[in-house]
Amino acid sequence: MAENDGGTSGLAWFMAGLGIGTLVGVLYAPKAGKETREDLASGALQARDKAAELVEQGKQRAGEYVEQGKQYVEQGKHKAADLVEQGKQQAKDSVDKGREYYEKGRTQWTQYVEKGKGVVNEQQAKVGAAVEAGKDAYQNTTVDNPV
Repeated sequence: MAENDGGTSGLAWFMAGLGIGTLVGVLYAPKAGKETREDLASGALQARDKAAELVEQGKQRAGEYVEQGKQYVEQGKHKAADLVEQGKQQAKDSVDKGREYYEKGRTQWTQYVEKGKGVVNEQQAKVGAAVEAGKDAYQNTTVDNPV
């Protein structure tokens, strides 16, 4: 037979059984009215005591469930806080990595610009020298050969 952890259904069945048992006992008891009334009062007191005991057990179980629920909530809070912290750390790491790549790219870009400036200056000097050489050659040829 399956057990019921709720307690409420068990109390209802107990009370129903107690009532039926009392009724059957009264109907078939070969006792005097006074003895029957005393038996009924005794049975009612026993039922009251048993019901109080079951109520107390229910309260204890409810308290245990509340405590267990509080523990689960605390564990959930801690887990959520850990996950948030991990997310923050991952975001920080990603931002730091992005900054690192940005700085590396910026440094390389600056190096390429400086190298380009050097090449332009070098070519400009060569072109200037070629122009000067061309002027000198032109002047030398026009001076040496008068027309």
